[in-house]
Amino acid sequence: MAKILIIDDERSIRNTLREILEYEDYEVEDVDNGVDGLQLIEKKDYDLVLCDIKMNRMDGMEVLTEGLAIKPDLPFIMISGHGTVETAIEASKKGAFDFISKPPDLNRLLITVRNALDRGSLVVEAKVLKRKVSKVRPILGNSQAIVKIKETIDRVAPTDARVLVTGANGSGKELVARWLHEKSNRSSAPIIEVNCAAIPSELIESELFGHEKGSFTSAIKQRIGKFESANGGTLFLDEIGDMSQSAQAKVLRALQENKITRVGGEKEIDVDVRVVAATNKDLLKEIEAGNFRMDLYHRLSVILIHVPPLIERKDDIPLLTQSFLDEICNEYGMPVKKISDSALEALKSLPWTGNIRELRNMVERLIILSDKTITDNDVRSFANPSTPVVAGGEGDSAPQTDFDQFNNFQEYKDFAEREYIKFKLEKNNWNVSKTADDIDIQRSHLYSKIEKFGLKRGE
Repeated sequence: MAKILIIDDERSIRNTLREILEYEDYEVEDVDNGVDGLQLIEKKDYDLVLCDIKMNRMDGMEVLTEGLAIKPDLPFIMISGHGTVETAIEASKKGAFDFISKPPDLNRLLITVRNALDRGSLVVEAKVLKRKVSKVRPILGNSQAIVKIKETIDRVAPTDARVLVTGANGSGKELVARWLHEKSNRSSAPIIEVNCAAIPSELIESELFGHEKGSFTSAIKQRIGKFESANGGTLFLDEIGDMSQSAQAKVLRALQENKITRVGGEKEIDVDVRVVAATNKDLLKEIEAGNFRMDLYHRLSVILIHVPPLIERKDDIPLLTQSFLDEICNEYGMPVKKISDSALEALKSLPWTGNIRELRNMVERLIILSDKTITDNDVRSFANPSTPVVAGGEGDSAPQTDFDQFNNFQEYKDFAEREYIKFKLEKNNWNVSKTADDIDIQRSHLYSKIEKFGLKRGE
């Protein structure tokens, strides 16, 4: 049932409008002045406002302006006994849906109300769909590190300065890159993403710069590369630390000269691209090891933004958790579940080796497996995805880890990561590609982890 607010200082008009609208099964509230009306708009969720223009305590045009500042998508229908074309135009310019003269014509009023409500519903639906399609989610958090990142984005985005974003897997590097593009002067042009770790070294140059027909065996037609596709926009080079040396040299030249040459081609092509790169590696160590070019590093790192791991911003966990609860419950079409303060504290105590991505997965798991209110018991029971969900009495508990066996936090992180990867590999019958997709990391990274932890099938 749609909820409508009437703001008018004439009791007879309010009563007439209320009677008409309630007869049509709308839920109606009314006040006799704009000040009280604005307070109600701020506190409650209305689908429509009918507002008089000439009122004593506050002019209707002021109510319209301030009301839309509070709720930008709230439809306003303005009413006046002294209606003129100029007044109607002014109301439309200020954001009113429509203008009706007093005394209102019954049929016109009902049609206008119905159209305004339909339009309001469409606006909300469009925003929901856009949010589902868009990868640009808000950067949530009030910690000092996140506030600094937001301030840096606001300052750097309008420029064409190249940015290097560093941070662990799942910490939100891609989100930072997308906001740099979204707030830039290039936002109307595309942002093109390239995951350097996901592309074999022999194909990376073709992927970035394109190729001419016949330049190599499988080049059956000309192909436009990512640099050309991003012309006028932003090129996001994710996992830049995994790029081959030969590709690094060509990227360096492209950045220096703003020109590229397709593989197998001779013509130089001008490109206007802003490059944002990201890596989970320490590039200075990679330079020392001879795996990354120092000159390319200096070209890419005009601005450095480090995204901290979740363990360093625990105070943001309640805000992130509530956001994920709202989002996931809405996706599932279910009422938003509550979470107790003790559960939030339990979440804060976890190691979060997978960062924001792990937190979202954890919240989804808790939504599915817990009751209406998520408790600290639920967090302890479902924190470890390798612990099977079993039926049992209240005395049952998940096996506890002996934390005394670890000399430092890094040892515990390695242990947890090893056990998690081992469980996922066994669950997927050691299908590395499927496991990499399942835990949302690159296949090359998963192979590195398997080698690092000495994991073997059937151990």
